[in-house]
Amino acid sequence: MMDRTDRHYRVFMRQITRHVLLYTEMVTTGAILKGDRDRLLGFDLVEKPLALQLGGDDPNELAGCAAVAADLGYDEVNLNVGCPSERVQKGSFGACLMAEPQRVADAVAAMRHAAPIPVTVKHRIGVDDLDTYEHMRSFVETVAAAGCDRFSVHARKAWLSGLSPKENRQIPPLRYDDVYRLKRELPHLRIEINGGITSMDSTQEHLSHVDGVMIGRAAYDHPFLFAEADARFFGSQQPSPSRRQVIEGLVRYLERWHRQGIPLSRITRHLMHLFNGQPGARFWRRTLSEHGPSSSCDPGILALAASQIPDSVLNHRPVAVDHYPAASATTQSSLDTAC
Repeated sequence: MMDRTDRHYRVFMRQITRHVLLYTEMVTTGAILKGDRDRLLGFDLVEKPLALQLGGDDPNELAGCAAVAADLGYDEVNLNVGCPSERVQKGSFGACLMAEPQRVADAVAAMRHAAPIPVTVKHRIGVDDLDTYEHMRSFVETVAAAGCDRFSVHARKAWLSGLSPKENRQIPPLRYDDVYRLKRELPHLRIEINGGITSMDSTQEHLSHVDGVMIGRAAYDHPFLFAEADARFFGSQQPSPSRRQVIEGLVRYLERWHRQGIPLSRITRHLMHLFNGQPGARFWRRTLSEHGPSSSCDPGILALAASQIPDSVLNHRPVAVDHYPAASATTQSSLDTAC
């Protein structure tokens, strides 16, 4: 989810859901230790709970970044052991680390020692020919011994050569049963499932087998799916938001950045899919696309873009508060930010 789940997208999502755990884009250790931390790691308090996702393989560097995350107020630090892109392969991290469980364990131990916040790992079900259930379980047990707080398992293996990152999200078959089995055999560990999950109904089904659900692409392409998440999975008694409320909640945010001279297209580009499948969606997207990049664009762009959306769509709330029973304290629906 590089170049997608930045701070502006996360503030947008917080107009839709208050309780799901949000993740940053994957940020490399080198960028954090040597780069502009405010640009890379800055966030608004409204985004919390928020996890910083790290890419790296050096335990000392990862520990340093975990300490930075804790100092800045992040709620969790997550090590990405699932991304198969060429960039991470050149750096020997991401999915490459599935072949080095002890190195991942050393990194987790170092991060836990450096920071008083949860340290979690996102990983694949396997990589290249190391793709049996037994290999995945061994990997998890090795890393768990170092104190990992939660495992987010992308239920597809990754091929480090021959497939693009996009193909690695589509071609290797999903093996949900292996993730379920992992939870059954290691019930003391918190196991979260990821991969190909596109609805709240399927999220509900997965939660009967595992402790949490991580959603990535669907969270970006169909963000309003999460309008019912707080009531359905966290027992919230607040009414689900309407799309009109989402837009109204963003106006002040756009005004703030507009006053700072930031091109509003950096924010509006994340709003394109708010009305997917609804009447007026094409006009909404076209207006944001055509006017957002203009230097004269101001927060009024949202009202203009929504002018062709029927009131019935703008005002619709997806679920009544009393439609779902109180959520379990262990239930967690979260947004994935990794590939």
